[in-house]
Amino acid sequence: MTIFPGRRRAALALALSGVLALTATACGDDGSGGAGGGGTEGSGKGKITFWDNNGGVRTDVWKEIIADFEKANPDIDVEYVGVASKEVQSKYDTAIQGGALPDVGGVGAAMLAGIAAQGALEPLDERLEKSSLFGKLNKGMVESVKAAGGQDKLFTVPTSASNGVLYYRTDLFKAAGLQEPSTWSAFYAAADKLTQKDKNRFGYTIRGGAGSIAQALDAMYGQSGITEFWDGDRTTVNDPKNVAALEKYVSLFKKNTPAADVNNDFTKMVAQWDSGEIGMLNHNLGSYQDHVKALGTEKFRGIPNPTLDNGTRVMVSNPVDGLGLFSSSKNKAAAWKFIEFAASHESNSKWNKSAGAIPANTEAAGDPWLQEAEPTKLAAEVLFSGKASIVQLPYYLPDWNTISKADNEANFQKVLLGSMSAKDFADDLAEQLNEAQAEWKQQQK
Repeated sequence: MTIFPGRRRAALALALSGVLALTATACGDDGSGGAGGGGTEGSGKGKITFWDNNGGVRTDVWKEIIADFEKANPDIDVEYVGVASKEVQSKYDTAIQGGALPDVGGVGAAMLAGIAAQGALEPLDERLEKSSLFGKLNKGMVESVKAAGGQDKLFTVPTSASNGVLYYRTDLFKAAGLQEPSTWSAFYAAADKLTQKDKNRFGYTIRGGAGSIAQALDAMYGQSGITEFWDGDRTTVNDPKNVAALEKYVSLFKKNTPAADVNNDFTKMVAQWDSGEIGMLNHNLGSYQDHVKALGTEKFRGIPNPTLDNGTRVMVSNPVDGLGLFSSSKNKAAAWKFIEFAASHESNSKWNKSAGAIPANTEAAGDPWLQEAEPTKLAAEVLFSGKASIVQLPYYLPDWNTISKADNEANFQKVLLGSMSAKDFADDLAEQLNEAQAEWKQQQK
Protein backbone atom coordinates (compact mmCIF):
# COMPACT_ATOMS: atom_id res chain seq x y z
CA MET A 1 0.00 0.00 0.00
CA THR A 2 1.22 3.49 -0.82
CA ILE A 3 1.97 5.57 2.22
CA PHE A 4 1.13 9.21 1.64
CA PRO A 5 3.11 12.02 3.19
CA GLY A 6 1.55 14.99 4.93
CA ARG A 7 -2.13 15.72 4.78
CA ARG A 8 -3.28 12.64 2.88
CA ARG A 9 -1.86 10.35 5.55
CA ALA A 10 -3.70 12.34 8.20
CA ALA A 11 -6.91 12.15 6.16
CA LEU A 12 -6.66 8.38 5.95
CA ALA A 13 -6.05 8.14 9.67
CA LEU A 14 -9.15 10.23 10.26
CA ALA A 15 -11.13 7.96 7.98
CA LEU A 16 -10.11 4.95 10.08
CA SER A 17 -11.66 6.53 13.16
CA GLY A 18 -14.80 7.60 11.31
CA VAL A 19 -18.29 6.82 12.46
CA LEU A 20 -19.20 4.88 9.31
CA ALA A 21 -19.60 1.26 10.31
CA LEU A 22 -18.76 -1.00 7.38
CA THR A 23 -19.38 -4.72 7.31
CA ALA A 24 -17.92 -7.48 5.20
CA THR A 25 -21.24 -7.79 3.39
CA ALA A 26 -20.49 -4.51 1.61
CA CYS A 27 -18.11 -6.23 -0.80
CA GLY A 28 -18.36 -8.99 -3.36
CA ASP A 29 -20.17 -12.29 -3.25
CA ASP A 30 -17.87 -13.82 -0.64
CA GLY A 31 -16.76 -10.93 1.56
CA SER A 32 -13.68 -9.97 -0.44
CA GLY A 33 -10.95 -7.85 1.04
CA GLY A 34 -9.38 -4.42 0.77
CA ALA A 35 -7.12 -2.57 -1.61
CA GLY A 36 -4.08 -3.70 -3.54
CA GLY A 37 -5.48 -6.59 -5.55
CA GLY A 38 -6.38 -10.04 -4.24
CA GLY A 39 -9.47 -10.19 -6.41
CA THR A 40 -10.37 -12.70 -9.12
CA GLU A 41 -12.38 -12.76 -12.32
CA GLY A 42 -14.93 -15.09 -10.74
CA SER A 43 -17.62 -16.96 -12.62
CA GLY A 44 -19.34 -13.93 -14.09
CA LYS A 45 -22.44 -14.96 -12.15
CA GLY A 46 -23.75 -14.47 -8.63
CA LYS A 47 -23.82 -11.37 -6.47
CA ILE A 48 -21.98 -8.08 -6.86
CA THR A 49 -22.25 -4.91 -4.81
CA PHE A 50 -22.49 -1.42 -6.27
CA TRP A 51 -21.93 1.80 -4.36
CA ASP A 52 -23.72 4.84 -5.74
CA ASN A 53 -21.58 7.92 -4.95
CA ASN A 54 -24.63 10.21 -4.99
CA GLY A 55 -27.01 8.08 -2.98
CA GLY A 56 -30.43 9.52 -2.25
CA VAL A 57 -30.17 11.94 -5.17
CA ARG A 58 -29.73 9.33 -7.94
CA THR A 59 -31.09 6.25 -6.17
CA ASP A 60 -34.27 5.91 -8.23
CA VAL A 61 -32.61 5.97 -11.63
CA TRP A 62 -29.88 3.56 -10.52
CA LYS A 63 -32.51 1.12 -9.30
CA GLU A 64 -34.15 1.30 -12.72
CA ILE A 65 -30.83 0.58 -14.44
CA ILE A 66 -30.10 -2.28 -12.02
CA ALA A 67 -33.53 -3.81 -12.71
CA ASP A 68 -32.88 -3.57 -16.45
CA PHE A 69 -29.46 -5.18 -15.99
CA GLU A 70 -30.76 -8.04 -13.86
CA LYS A 71 -33.49 -8.71 -16.42
CA ALA A 72 -30.85 -8.94 -19.16
CA ASN A 73 -28.49 -10.91 -16.89
CA PRO A 74 -30.69 -13.12 -14.68
CA ASP A 75 -27.68 -14.96 -13.26
CA ILE A 76 -26.24 -11.76 -11.70
CA ASP A 77 -27.68 -10.06 -8.60
CA VAL A 78 -26.67 -6.44 -7.92
CA GLU A 79 -26.83 -5.16 -4.36
CA TYR A 80 -27.31 -1.38 -4.37
CA VAL A 81 -25.74 0.75 -1.62
CA GLY A 82 -26.44 4.48 -1.73
CA VAL A 83 -23.72 6.70 -0.26
CA ALA A 84 -24.31 10.43 0.16
CA SER A 85 -21.88 12.48 -1.93
CA LYS A 86 -20.49 14.30 1.12
CA GLU A 87 -19.65 10.96 2.81
CA VAL A 88 -18.30 8.96 -0.11
CA GLN A 89 -14.63 9.95 0.21
CA SER A 90 -14.56 8.96 3.88
CA LYS A 91 -16.42 5.73 3.21
CA TYR A 92 -14.03 4.65 0.46
CA ASP A 93 -10.98 5.51 2.59
CA THR A 94 -12.37 3.51 5.50
CA ALA A 95 -13.28 0.58 3.27
CA ILE A 96 -9.81 0.49 1.74
CA GLN A 97 -8.27 0.21 5.19
CA GLY A 98 -10.87 -2.19 6.56
CA GLY A 99 -11.21 -4.55 3.61
CA ALA A 100 -14.82 -3.87 2.79
CA LEU A 101 -14.85 -2.42 -0.72
CA PRO A 102 -17.66 -3.02 -3.20
CA ASP A 103 -17.18 -4.66 -6.59
CA VAL A 104 -18.24 -1.53 -8.50
CA GLY A 105 -18.53 2.04 -7.33
CA GLY A 106 -19.14 5.52 -8.59
CA VAL A 107 -15.86 7.44 -8.45
CA GLY A 108 -15.74 11.07 -9.52
CA ALA A 109 -12.53 12.51 -10.91
CA ALA A 110 -12.02 14.68 -7.82
CA MET A 111 -11.31 11.65 -5.63
CA LEU A 112 -9.92 9.31 -8.26
CA ALA A 113 -6.18 9.85 -7.74
CA GLY A 114 -6.26 9.20 -4.00
CA ILE A 115 -8.19 5.94 -4.39
CA ALA A 116 -6.16 4.72 -7.38
CA ALA A 117 -2.83 5.49 -5.69
CA GLN A 118 -3.74 3.04 -2.93
CA GLY A 119 -4.09 0.21 -5.44
CA ALA A 120 -7.83 -0.05 -4.89
CA LEU A 121 -8.95 0.32 -8.52
CA GLU A 122 -8.44 -2.02 -11.44
CA PRO A 123 -6.95 -0.44 -14.60
CA LEU A 124 -9.61 -0.76 -17.31
CA ASP A 125 -7.69 0.06 -20.50
CA GLU A 126 -7.51 -3.51 -21.81
CA ARG A 127 -11.08 -4.32 -20.84
CA LEU A 128 -12.35 -1.24 -22.66
CA GLU A 129 -10.36 -2.06 -25.81
CA LYS A 130 -12.15 -5.42 -26.01
CA SER A 131 -15.55 -4.01 -25.09
CA SER A 132 -18.56 -2.99 -27.15
CA LEU A 133 -18.06 0.43 -25.51
CA PHE A 134 -14.77 0.97 -27.31
CA GLY A 135 -14.97 4.03 -29.56
CA LYS A 136 -18.37 4.98 -28.12
CA LEU A 137 -17.19 7.09 -25.20
CA ASN A 138 -16.47 10.80 -25.45
CA LYS A 139 -12.72 11.11 -26.03
CA GLY A 140 -12.40 14.24 -23.94
CA MET A 141 -14.03 12.58 -20.94
CA VAL A 142 -11.83 9.48 -21.32
CA GLU A 143 -8.73 11.67 -21.40
CA SER A 144 -9.99 13.64 -18.41
CA VAL A 145 -10.40 10.62 -16.14
CA LYS A 146 -7.08 9.19 -17.30
CA ALA A 147 -5.37 12.45 -16.36
CA ALA A 148 -7.24 12.60 -13.05
CA GLY A 149 -5.99 9.15 -12.05
CA GLY A 150 -2.43 10.46 -12.11
CA GLN A 151 -0.93 7.26 -13.59
CA ASP A 152 -1.90 7.56 -17.28
CA LYS A 153 -4.28 4.62 -16.83
CA LEU A 154 -8.04 4.38 -17.14
CA PHE A 155 -9.35 3.71 -13.61
CA THR A 156 -12.99 4.57 -14.31
CA VAL A 157 -15.30 4.33 -17.28
CA PRO A 158 -16.65 7.88 -17.67
CA THR A 159 -20.41 8.19 -17.47
CA SER A 160 -21.18 11.92 -17.33
CA ALA A 161 -19.85 15.45 -17.26
CA SER A 162 -21.32 18.58 -15.81
CA ASN A 163 -20.64 22.29 -15.94
CA GLY A 164 -21.15 25.34 -13.80
CA VAL A 165 -24.62 26.78 -14.42
CA LEU A 166 -26.22 30.05 -13.35
CA TYR A 167 -29.91 29.39 -12.77
CA TYR A 168 -32.12 32.46 -12.65
CA ARG A 169 -35.82 33.10 -12.12
CA THR A 170 -37.12 34.49 -15.39
CA ASP A 171 -40.38 35.56 -13.75
CA LEU A 172 -38.60 37.64 -11.10
CA PHE A 173 -36.21 39.13 -13.67
CA LYS A 174 -39.10 40.09 -15.94
CA ALA A 175 -41.01 41.72 -13.09
CA ALA A 176 -37.90 43.74 -12.17
CA GLY A 177 -37.17 44.73 -15.78
CA LEU A 178 -33.83 42.91 -15.79
CA GLN A 179 -32.05 41.22 -18.70
CA GLU A 180 -30.50 37.77 -18.25
CA PRO A 181 -27.36 37.82 -16.06
CA SER A 182 -25.00 36.75 -18.82
CA THR A 183 -22.11 38.95 -17.59
CA TRP A 184 -20.66 39.32 -14.10
CA SER A 185 -21.63 42.99 -14.10
CA ALA A 186 -25.25 42.09 -14.85
CA PHE A 187 -25.09 39.35 -12.21
CA TYR A 188 -24.08 41.73 -9.41
CA ALA A 189 -26.56 44.40 -10.53
CA ALA A 190 -29.38 41.83 -10.52
CA ALA A 191 -28.36 40.53 -7.08
CA ASP A 192 -28.78 44.07 -5.72
CA LYS A 193 -32.01 44.94 -7.49
CA LEU A 194 -33.80 41.68 -6.60
CA THR A 195 -32.97 41.90 -2.89
CA GLN A 196 -35.80 43.10 -0.66
CA LYS A 197 -34.92 41.92 2.82
CA ASP A 198 -38.10 43.27 4.39
CA LYS A 199 -40.04 40.90 2.10
CA ASN A 200 -37.55 38.05 2.59
CA ARG A 201 -36.49 38.27 -1.05
CA PHE A 202 -32.86 37.89 -2.04
CA GLY A 203 -30.97 38.24 -5.28
CA TYR A 204 -28.73 35.22 -4.78
CA THR A 205 -28.11 32.14 -2.66
CA ILE A 206 -24.47 31.30 -1.94
CA ARG A 207 -23.05 27.88 -1.12
CA GLY A 208 -21.41 28.16 2.29
CA GLY A 209 -21.52 24.53 3.45
CA ALA A 210 -20.22 21.29 1.97
CA GLY A 211 -18.97 21.66 -1.61
CA SER A 212 -18.37 25.39 -1.33
CA ILE A 213 -14.74 25.50 -2.51
CA ALA A 214 -15.19 24.44 -6.13
CA GLN A 215 -18.04 26.90 -6.53
CA ALA A 216 -15.95 29.71 -5.03
CA LEU A 217 -13.09 28.85 -7.39
CA ASP A 218 -15.49 29.10 -10.33
CA ALA A 219 -16.49 32.60 -9.22
CA MET A 220 -12.85 33.60 -8.68
CA TYR A 221 -11.43 32.46 -12.02
CA GLY A 222 -14.59 33.46 -13.87
CA GLN A 223 -14.14 37.08 -12.75
CA SER A 224 -10.34 37.31 -12.80
CA GLY A 225 -10.01 35.89 -16.31
CA ILE A 226 -6.98 33.82 -15.27
CA THR A 227 -6.96 30.70 -17.44
CA GLU A 228 -4.33 28.48 -15.80
CA PHE A 229 -4.36 26.88 -12.36
CA TRP A 230 -0.56 26.66 -12.22
CA ASP A 231 2.18 29.13 -13.01
CA GLY A 232 5.04 26.68 -13.10
CA ASP A 233 4.67 24.72 -9.86
CA ARG A 234 2.93 27.54 -8.00
CA THR A 235 -0.84 27.84 -8.03
CA THR A 236 -2.57 30.97 -9.25
CA VAL A 237 -5.31 30.62 -6.60
CA ASN A 238 -3.91 33.51 -4.55
CA ASP A 239 -3.14 35.78 -7.49
CA PRO A 240 -4.29 39.30 -6.50
CA LYS A 241 -6.94 39.22 -9.24
CA ASN A 242 -8.42 36.04 -7.77
CA VAL A 243 -8.33 37.47 -4.26
CA ALA A 244 -10.18 40.59 -5.44
CA ALA A 245 -12.75 38.41 -7.18
CA LEU A 246 -13.29 36.35 -4.03
CA GLU A 247 -13.74 39.51 -1.95
CA LYS A 248 -16.44 40.71 -4.32
CA TYR A 249 -18.17 37.34 -4.38
CA VAL A 250 -18.31 36.87 -0.60
CA SER A 251 -19.53 40.46 -0.17
CA LEU A 252 -22.90 39.13 -1.40
CA PHE A 253 -23.34 37.14 1.81
CA LYS A 254 -26.13 38.54 4.00
CA LYS A 255 -26.27 41.65 1.80
CA ASN A 256 -27.94 39.84 -1.11
CA THR A 257 -28.26 36.32 0.31
CA PRO A 258 -30.00 34.70 3.29
CA ALA A 259 -27.81 34.45 6.41
CA ALA A 260 -28.57 30.71 6.59
CA ASP A 261 -26.51 30.22 3.42
CA VAL A 262 -23.38 29.87 5.53
CA ASN A 263 -24.36 26.24 6.22
CA ASN A 264 -25.89 25.38 2.85
CA ASP A 265 -24.74 22.27 1.02
CA PHE A 266 -26.19 21.80 -2.46
CA THR A 267 -29.37 20.02 -1.36
CA LYS A 268 -30.30 22.80 1.10
CA MET A 269 -29.33 25.50 -1.37
CA VAL A 270 -31.34 23.95 -4.20
CA ALA A 271 -34.39 23.34 -2.00
CA GLN A 272 -34.25 26.94 -0.77
CA TRP A 273 -34.08 28.34 -4.30
CA ASP A 274 -36.83 26.08 -5.59
CA SER A 275 -39.27 27.04 -2.85
CA GLY A 276 -38.41 30.68 -2.22
CA GLU A 277 -38.18 34.15 -3.70
CA ILE A 278 -34.48 34.09 -4.61
CA GLY A 279 -33.32 35.38 -7.95
CA MET A 280 -30.19 33.38 -8.78
CA LEU A 281 -28.39 30.18 -7.90
CA ASN A 282 -25.01 28.82 -9.01
CA HIS A 283 -24.83 25.05 -9.18
CA ASN A 284 -24.25 22.52 -11.94
CA LEU A 285 -26.42 20.52 -14.30
CA GLY A 286 -27.22 17.99 -11.59
CA SER A 287 -30.02 20.07 -10.08
CA TYR A 288 -31.82 20.88 -13.34
CA GLN A 289 -34.54 18.26 -12.93
CA ASP A 290 -35.16 19.41 -9.34
CA HIS A 291 -35.88 22.90 -10.64
CA VAL A 292 -38.17 21.57 -13.36
CA LYS A 293 -40.19 19.62 -10.77
CA ALA A 294 -40.46 22.63 -8.48
CA LEU A 295 -40.91 25.47 -10.96
CA GLY A 296 -41.76 24.00 -14.35
CA THR A 297 -39.78 25.23 -17.35
CA GLU A 298 -41.40 28.67 -17.63
CA LYS A 299 -40.11 30.32 -14.45
CA PHE A 300 -36.37 29.76 -14.75
CA ARG A 301 -33.46 29.32 -17.12
CA GLY A 302 -30.05 27.74 -16.65
CA ILE A 303 -27.24 29.43 -18.57
CA PRO A 304 -23.46 28.94 -18.56
CA ASN A 305 -21.65 30.93 -15.89
CA PRO A 306 -21.30 34.66 -16.69
CA THR A 307 -18.68 36.17 -18.95
CA LEU A 308 -16.54 39.23 -18.40
CA ASP A 309 -17.90 42.40 -20.00
CA ASN A 310 -15.67 41.81 -23.05
CA GLY A 311 -17.27 38.40 -23.64
CA THR A 312 -14.42 36.31 -22.20
CA ARG A 313 -15.71 33.20 -20.45
CA VAL A 314 -13.50 31.35 -17.97
CA MET A 315 -14.80 28.36 -16.02
CA VAL A 316 -13.18 25.76 -13.79
CA SER A 317 -13.40 22.14 -14.81
CA ASN A 318 -16.10 20.01 -13.26
CA PRO A 319 -15.03 16.46 -12.35
CA VAL A 320 -16.12 13.79 -14.82
CA ASP A 321 -18.07 11.07 -13.04
CA GLY A 322 -17.41 7.42 -13.72
CA LEU A 323 -17.67 3.80 -12.60
CA GLY A 324 -14.67 2.01 -11.12
CA LEU A 325 -13.97 -1.72 -10.79
CA PHE A 326 -12.34 -2.44 -7.44
CA SER A 327 -9.25 -4.64 -7.53
CA SER A 328 -10.37 -6.66 -4.50
CA SER A 329 -13.54 -7.89 -6.22
CA LYS A 330 -13.90 -11.67 -6.37
CA ASN A 331 -16.27 -11.36 -9.31
CA LYS A 332 -14.65 -8.92 -11.70
CA ALA A 333 -16.26 -10.50 -14.75
CA ALA A 334 -19.77 -9.83 -13.46
CA ALA A 335 -18.77 -6.39 -12.20
CA TRP A 336 -17.39 -5.44 -15.62
CA LYS A 337 -20.62 -6.60 -17.28
CA PHE A 338 -22.51 -4.20 -15.03
CA ILE A 339 -20.17 -1.30 -15.88
CA GLU A 340 -20.55 -2.02 -19.61
CA PHE A 341 -24.33 -2.09 -19.26
CA ALA A 342 -24.51 1.10 -17.20
CA ALA A 343 -22.31 2.98 -19.70
CA SER A 344 -24.16 1.66 -22.76
CA HIS A 345 -26.39 3.86 -24.91
CA GLU A 346 -29.78 3.24 -23.30
CA SER A 347 -28.64 3.19 -19.65
CA ASN A 348 -26.27 6.13 -19.99
CA SER A 349 -29.00 8.16 -21.69
CA LYS A 350 -31.52 7.25 -18.98
CA TRP A 351 -29.14 8.24 -16.15
CA ASN A 352 -28.04 11.53 -17.70
CA LYS A 353 -31.58 12.52 -18.65
CA SER A 354 -32.56 12.03 -15.02
CA ALA A 355 -29.57 14.07 -13.83
CA GLY A 356 -29.64 16.65 -16.60
CA ALA A 357 -25.95 15.92 -17.22
CA ILE A 358 -23.89 15.44 -20.39
CA PRO A 359 -23.63 11.75 -21.38
CA ALA A 360 -20.24 10.13 -21.88
CA ASN A 361 -21.70 7.65 -24.36
CA THR A 362 -21.62 9.40 -27.75
CA GLU A 363 -24.78 7.64 -28.93
CA ALA A 364 -26.62 8.79 -25.81
CA ALA A 365 -25.36 12.32 -26.41
CA GLY A 366 -27.31 12.33 -29.68
CA ASP A 367 -30.66 11.52 -28.10
CA PRO A 368 -33.48 14.10 -28.48
CA TRP A 369 -33.84 14.90 -24.76
CA LEU A 370 -30.45 16.63 -24.77
CA GLN A 371 -31.76 19.25 -27.21
CA GLU A 372 -34.88 19.73 -25.09
CA ALA A 373 -33.01 20.29 -21.80
CA GLU A 374 -31.73 23.81 -22.47
CA PRO A 375 -29.13 24.09 -19.66
CA THR A 376 -27.57 20.77 -20.69
CA LYS A 377 -27.58 21.76 -24.35
CA LEU A 378 -25.95 25.13 -23.61
CA ALA A 379 -23.40 23.55 -21.26
CA ALA A 380 -22.45 20.94 -23.86
CA GLU A 381 -21.95 23.66 -26.46
CA VAL A 382 -19.66 25.61 -24.12
CA LEU A 383 -17.77 22.52 -23.00
CA PHE A 384 -17.06 21.06 -26.42
CA SER A 385 -17.11 23.96 -28.87
CA GLY A 386 -14.17 25.96 -27.53
CA LYS A 387 -16.34 28.91 -26.44
CA ALA A 388 -14.75 29.03 -22.99
CA SER A 389 -11.36 28.77 -21.34
CA ILE A 390 -11.52 25.86 -18.90
CA VAL A 391 -9.22 26.04 -15.88
CA GLN A 392 -8.22 22.43 -15.24
CA LEU A 393 -8.34 21.73 -11.53
CA PRO A 394 -5.62 19.31 -10.29
CA TYR A 395 -7.73 16.22 -9.71
CA TYR A 396 -4.59 14.13 -10.17
CA LEU A 397 -3.30 15.24 -6.75
CA PRO A 398 -4.05 12.57 -4.12
CA ASP A 399 -4.58 15.46 -1.67
CA TRP A 400 -7.01 17.36 -3.91
CA ASN A 401 -10.29 16.10 -2.51
CA THR A 402 -9.16 16.60 1.08
CA ILE A 403 -7.81 20.10 0.42
CA SER A 404 -10.85 21.21 -1.55
CA LYS A 405 -13.30 19.86 1.01
CA ALA A 406 -12.43 19.00 4.61
CA ASP A 407 -9.36 21.21 4.90
CA ASN A 408 -10.89 24.46 3.66
CA GLU A 409 -14.68 24.48 3.82
CA ALA A 410 -14.60 25.69 7.44
CA ASN A 411 -12.16 28.45 6.45
CA PHE A 412 -14.49 29.58 3.67
CA GLN A 413 -17.25 29.91 6.26
CA LYS A 414 -14.90 32.11 8.29
CA VAL A 415 -14.45 34.34 5.25
CA LEU A 416 -18.22 34.63 4.85
CA LEU A 417 -18.60 35.50 8.53
CA GLY A 418 -15.77 38.04 8.41
CA SER A 419 -13.35 36.32 10.80
CA MET A 420 -10.84 35.50 8.04
CA SER A 421 -9.80 37.65 5.11
CA ALA A 422 -10.15 36.51 1.52
CA LYS A 423 -6.39 37.01 1.11
CA ASP A 424 -5.52 34.83 4.12
CA PHE A 425 -7.91 32.16 2.87
CA ALA A 426 -6.42 32.17 -0.63
CA ASP A 427 -2.82 32.24 0.68
CA ASP A 428 -3.48 29.29 3.01
CA LEU A 429 -5.18 27.33 0.23
CA ALA A 430 -2.29 28.11 -2.12
CA GLU A 431 0.28 26.93 0.42
CA GLN A 432 -1.50 23.59 0.76
CA LEU A 433 -1.80 23.17 -3.00
CA ASN A 434 1.85 24.03 -3.64
CA GLU A 435 2.92 21.50 -1.01
CA ALA A 436 0.66 18.82 -2.51
CA GLN A 437 2.02 19.52 -6.00
CA ALA A 438 5.61 19.23 -4.76
CA GLU A 439 4.82 15.95 -2.99
CA TRP A 440 3.13 14.56 -6.09
CA LYS A 441 6.07 15.51 -8.32
CA GLN A 442 8.46 13.85 -5.88
CA GLN A 443 6.40 10.65 -6.04
CA GLN A 444 6.64 10.64 -9.84
CA LYS A 445 10.45 10.41 -9.81
